[in-house]
Amino acid sequence: MYVFYVLVAFFLILVAYAGWEETMRLVAFAELQVKYAYVRVRLYQMKRKLERDLGKPPTDWSKFDV
Repeated sequence: MYVFYVLVAFFLILVAYAGWEETMRLVAFAELQVKYAYVRVRLYQMKRKLERDLGKPPTDWSKFDV
């Protein structure tokens, strides 16, 4: 319950500091970032499955910034 009060207080402080419109933009940006991270994870899983199904050797991911 303590976390809920902290989040509400943080949200109210954001609204008081930046205004309602800017706070909603920040919330929308955070939501898009979470959705994009989920899409990247799903794409990674699909790529691994496709490589496995095609019989390709696994990719060396140490060369890439994943």
